[in-house]
Order: sequence, then structure tokens, then C-alpha cells
Amino acid sequence: MAPPVPLPLPPLEEIEASAHVVSVPMRVKFRGVLVREALLVRGPAGWGEFCPFLEYDDAESAPWLASAVEAAWHGFPDPVRASVPVNATVPAVGPGAVEGVLSPFGAVGAVKVKVAEKGQDLADDVARVAEVRRLLPEAGIKVDANGGWEVGEALTALDALAPFDLQYVEQPVADIAGLRAVRLELRRRGAPVLVAADESVRRQDDPLRVAREDAADLLVIKAPPLGGVRRALDIIGRAGLPAVVSSALDTSVGIRAGVALAAALPDLPYACGLATVSLMAGDVTDASLVPLGGALPVRDVQVSGEKLLHFAAAPDRRLEWLERLRRCYAVLAAAGQH
Repeated sequence: MAPPVPLPLPPLEEIEASAHVVSVPMRVKFRGVLVREALLVRGPAGWGEFCPFLEYDDAESAPWLASAVEAAWHGFPDPVRASVPVNATVPAVGPGAVEGVLSPFGAVGAVKVKVAEKGQDLADDVARVAEVRRLLPEAGIKVDANGGWEVGEALTALDALAPFDLQYVEQPVADIAGLRAVRLELRRRGAPVLVAADESVRRQDDPLRVAREDAADLLVIKAPPLGGVRRALDIIGRAGLPAVVSSALDTSVGIRAGVALAAALPDLPYACGLATVSLMAGDVTDASLVPLGGALPVRDVQVSGEKLLHFAAAPDRRLEWLERLRRCYAVLAAAGQH
């Protein structure tokens, strides 16, 4: 089955004319980020968000622009559910800070805990996960290493974390061969924890390789790095593995795309990582997409002009993002998306 035909691009001038660049502070450091920058665009279908991380090159960032264009100019596929279950997310904080991080999420039935943070050790991870389990004894817990371990380190860490009854470990090692090695060894030992692929799906030229090589039990999918909701749905369908939809520290505009993807999936066996607006100290709307009863509603986001002004990025940052927009547009146009 061939992948979906790329959606047509509007003229660059039309995208630029609608662009707003914002700089929103984080409540806690996450992925090394204390301030999240994003470029928002408005089209006939609504708002879209272009926010690849600063270290990403133009080729890796261009699909994020395609995702923003899809949201703003083409809209989303029809949903099959009215709400999406979500997990809380705990960054690599000390155990004393865990309760404060969890409180804005409200009542959730699952928590994703960051582990393998640079500058920390396994004892820090164990203490953090232990505190989550103490506070939420019935919650589903998953850990996310962001590829921070080697194979041996991952197996040692998962042994140490086994008493906390993990649902799955997300991207324990950096490459696909390592994922497969961890997964097969866990199966050999009879360990119940599943292996989820994240970066190995969204930062590979061939996102289906993970499934072909039996390197994961499930996929963690973010719509923007794959080029939007329709492209992500196609990849999930062809991979034939369960999927969890996650976010990339988006404002509510970006979260809306993740909700659209999760809402369109035929099956959604695990809570999604789409509640990350709760980690930010601001938003671009007066009605943020935050959990209610452990779920996010499937609805559009109305952007506030006042919030766009309040969080407007400095002029030099706006110029940098507009230039990045132009370069990524050129990448998409050269690939035939026009």
C-alpha cells in the first residue's frame, strides 16, 4: 500500500502572513528546555503549530511544517471517539518535587516518568518512580529513557524498576538493534514489561523498520515529525503494532493535532502522552487542552490574540523562526509537496 499523497502546500507568502512566533516558559525543565518556542500559523481550517526543536536540521524539521499546514489548511480526519485518555508526565525531578509536578494533571490513571537523564544515576530514577508509585498506587506507570541507556544498562535499570510494575519502557536505547536486543532479552527472562519505540520511529528514514525487525511491542507516535495526522495514521496502519500518541512540548494548538491522531485510531490500548500543556507556565488560548477526568476532549482550539502578544518572541527570535520556516518550505517544495 502506497503512503498517502502529500497534501498541497499553500503559497509561502500566505503562511508567512499568518505567522506568530511565541516563547512560552516551562514550569519545570523538560528535555533540557526551560522556554518553548513555536511558530503558529492560521489557515482556512484553523491553527497549526510548527515547533521542531532547535537542534533539528531543516530536513528533520520540514515534516513539522507539513503537519502545521495540514492542521491549518486541510483539517483532520474524522474522529472515532469523543475523548482521549492521557497520562501525566513527570520530568527528571527529585522525589520531593514529584507531587507538585503531578498536581496540575488532576485525576489520571497513568503516568510517564522520565529516566536516564544526563547527570543522574539509576538511584535517582528508582527514587522518582518509587515516589510516583507511592502517590498513585493504582496508576499505570511507564518510563521513558529517550535512548539514554546502553543495552546492559537498560536491562539493569529495568531489573531495578521491576517492583513498580511498569507497563512499558519507552526507547530504552538509541538504535533499533539495541531495542531488539533489550526486547528479546526481556522476553527470555519472562519479564512482563513491554518495549516501546519512539525516536527510532520518528527520527529514522524508514519508520517501519522497527516493526519489520521485531524491535518493539508498540510504537509511540508524534504526528509532527511524521508529517501530520494522515501520514502518522498510515504508518501505524502499515506497522501493525499498537500505538500510543505523544506530544513534543506543544501549546494547545500542537496538542490538538495529537488529539486528532489519537481520536482517529481504531484502537487505543494505552493512555496517551498529550497532557504536557500542564508542564508549561502559559498557553496561547484561554481554554487550554488539559485533562478532565484523565482525558482530553476532541475539540478545536481558539487562539487568544492577547496571549499571542503576551508570549510573543523577541524580534530576533521571530526572524530566526521565519527564516527556518522558509528553509523548511523549500525542503517540502523540492520533495514535490506543492
